[in-house]
Amino acid sequence: MRVAVIFHRFGPYHCARLEAAARHCDVTGIEVAAETQDYAWSPVKDTPGYSGLTLFPSGDTRTMSDKQISTRVENALQSCSPDAVAIPGWSDKGALAALRWCMETGTPPILMSESTALDEPRVRWREWIKERIIRLYSTALVGGQRHIDYLIELGMPRDQIFTGYDVVDNEHFRQKAAEVRNQRSEVRRKYGLPENYFLASARFIKKKNLPTLIRAYAGYRQMKGDGDIGHRTTDNGPWDLVLVGDGPLKTDLCRLVSDLRLHAHVHLPGFKQYDELPVYYALAKAFVHGSASEQWGLVVNEASASGLPVIVSNRCGCVPELVQDNGFTFDPMNQHELASRLFEMASLSDDERESLGHASRRIATNLGPNRFGEGLKRAATMAIDLPRRKFRAFDRAILSGATRFRR
Repeated sequence: MRVAVIFHRFGPYHCARLEAAARHCDVTGIEVAAETQDYAWSPVKDTPGYSGLTLFPSGDTRTMSDKQISTRVENALQSCSPDAVAIPGWSDKGALAALRWCMETGTPPILMSESTALDEPRVRWREWIKERIIRLYSTALVGGQRHIDYLIELGMPRDQIFTGYDVVDNEHFRQKAAEVRNQRSEVRRKYGLPENYFLASARFIKKKNLPTLIRAYAGYRQMKGDGDIGHRTTDNGPWDLVLVGDGPLKTDLCRLVSDLRLHAHVHLPGFKQYDELPVYYALAKAFVHGSASEQWGLVVNEASASGLPVIVSNRCGCVPELVQDNGFTFDPMNQHELASRLFEMASLSDDERESLGHASRRIATNLGPNRFGEGLKRAATMAIDLPRRKFRAFDRAILSGATRFRR
């Protein structure tokens, strides 16, 4: 079974998924653009186990015409002649071009989606357009229950939706974190990391809600506990906060840290490549992710695979699958609640946090790359077996105007 899988850009997560999928299908990975402004991942050089193809090795596809992108997508799909095509979403130019090609050639399209009803306020007329686009897909591959629920709302039958989309290479984080912990003292000195710290990892953009995290952290440092909890917390003093990442809001975040006089306690080491990330997970005490809106939250996968307790915004799509008996959730709009969760985590004993970390590892094992491969195979098998959908003039018109409707 030949399956083409399209991603806008190949990053470490995508490569791990494609390698796993290649054990189940004959996979061609199609990367639309090798350069983006959103992520600074190192370029992917090798694609073991699967064929890889990049449509635009350079240039910003956001400034390119629909025709330029459509031509490259159509030529790539024609050349690999897939039995099914897995497409990321329903609004990107490349995704819509691939969906159009599938409908015109009778090739079953598989929707890869991580949108949820909670992502943003929903407007009825936009949802109506999405419903029409969703009807063109044969099956879907999603991350978890919130994505399933949303696709059902948009009209996709439940038995045509499969899971396994939002996974990371668990073994990479588990193994590398263990290696770092075996030499923690020297690694800590090398990277200049504090003895006790909360870790956050995110792009510095609005939806990641980082100002709220920093203010909540400032509030946590002022908290006093009662009885045993307070005693445990004050033994070693408040933990530091290490915030890995970069982005357009960096200057604003640095200014906030300065205004709150947290220079000595909030560390911003910058964006870190995939191979360095396990260092920061391995030496942290707990992981916190405070997004105001998050389709999934792959950093929670990484933290869980690394064996960390987690504190996660209840707006993250991954919560039902990844936050169970391994940490806490909170309302990302409630700064005081987040501060309380930070205090609660720091107040636990080492044994209690270790127990939460073990639970994180156990939960993460259910969301490894092979889950993507299995889900893709099942979605493709059903898509191929289903009757082909007719591509009507109305459907063409909907696709032509759909690029402005996101998520």
